[in-house]
Amino acid sequence: MRRKDFGAMACPVARSLERVGEWWSILILRDALAGITRFDGFQASLGIAPNMLTRRLNGLIESGLLEKRPYSDHPKRFDYLLTERGRDFRPVLQALLTWGNRHFAPEGASIIILNGETGTAAEPILVDRVSGRPLSDPVFRNAPGPAATAAISQRYAAAAETSA
Repeated sequence: MRRKDFGAMACPVARSLERVGEWWSILILRDALAGITRFDGFQASLGIAPNMLTRRLNGLIESGLLEKRPYSDHPKRFDYLLTERGRDFRPVLQALLTWGNRHFAPEGASIIILNGETGTAAEPILVDRVSGRPLSDPVFRNAPGPAATAAISQRYAAAAETSA
């Protein structure tokens, strides 16, 4: 059974999931953001089969999240380095970490986000750059953007009617 292709959908969430929605891909990005760059490093960290790791690395390269650079010719070996697009995934990963600590860690946080200057734990929230208000404030809602399809506009119009 073939899975649905989200890449052609107009929704930015669906398009993002097409690139990183597979759990191995997110964990590879987590490790890359932590400084792992080599195949054997990813494999040791994740315990993933080599053929699966190769597929996921290639997918992240094709999606523009990683780039592959040789570091040895004999034998041929590569570093897998984050691109700007890959580095931009950091706040998404931090949001997942925060959410996971809050809702799925009854034993307590196993990983925290630390301020390197003060040594204190950060308390992450998503904030609107313009107003400085947290996006969890009820004043914020999703709405169709300039490139919205008719289906997206209809979906949000229907949601607005039911919440009014």
